[in-house]
Amino acid sequence: MNIHPPRHIVWSTDQIDINDPFQKRWLLQQTLIHGRAEDIRKLKLREIALELDTLRLPEDVYSLWKRYLEYRHVGK
Repeated sequence: MNIHPPRHIVWSTDQIDINDPFQKRWLLQQTLIHGRAEDIRKLKLREIALELDTLRLPEDVYSLWKRYLEYRHVGK
């Protein structure tokens, strides 16, 4: 399934195939780094928890999400 991500999150392509695990993970990474509050609200915490350690996030973004997921008791 192809989606059209907002330009402030993804500027290098018009479409993302979220059935492709690599593209879906990349979109999650981009959203955590560049997303606005309304973009972040659409994410599932469990999905973030499952992928967090595989994403290439800046250390401050990674640690913020790691602590938040622990606080909310969202595990893998």
